[in-house]
Amino acid sequence: MNKIKSIDEVMEYIKDGMTIMIGGFMGAGTPELIIDAMVENGIKDLTIIANDTGFPNQGIGKLIANKRAKKVIASHIGLNSETGRQMQANELEVELIPQGTLAEQIRCGGSGIGGFLIETGVGTIVEKGKRKIKIEDKEYLLELPLRGDVAILGGSIVDKKGNIFYNGSTRNFNPLIATAADTVIVGAEKLVEVGEIDQNNVMTPGIFVDYIVGGEN
Repeated sequence: MNKIKSIDEVMEYIKDGMTIMIGGFMGAGTPELIIDAMVENGIKDLTIIANDTGFPNQGIGKLIANKRAKKVIASHIGLNSETGRQMQANELEVELIPQGTLAEQIRCGGSGIGGFLIETGVGTIVEKGKRKIKIEDKEYLLELPLRGDVAILGGSIVDKKGNIFYNGSTRNFNPLIATAADTVIVGAEKLVEVGEIDQNNVMTPGIFVDYIVGGEN
């Protein structure tokens, strides 16, 4: 199967109202080409799951600034003042989750695990609406798995089968979300032939990737 698609072709898989997982950490490793196309195509009412919402003019921040999200699930929004403004104005629902908890929820979603118990958040506002379980005199919160309809990744080097290498900190949440969505699309900075990425440098195996776009750089 040819996984390489044009940006117009991959946009057919991203629809209004979907839950979208987006890779990146403060903009590093975020697939800018795909996000720009989402904005241009007017895709809206999204639930975005990501580590953070980037900056107002970069990465995920462009979706926020253009009011394409109805809800954000993230661990940090402090770098994007527009996220905070929309949240305070009740224009955007924001669910803040501790970073380690968020990562584990996504891992569970990708592994078929029904949830996990954690002490983080017990006795705080975080526990609101969550099931509390007591084991040997300790209280834990039951955290449920997270999955997306689509995950969009930013890959530094991608081969034509979808095997991905991430340069430095661009790795971040990308390998994790690749396992936890029904459709996975990678925006490639550089596209190479199969075998050009050393097997020891493959950080996301191509089996997780459905479609590849980009690679012109």
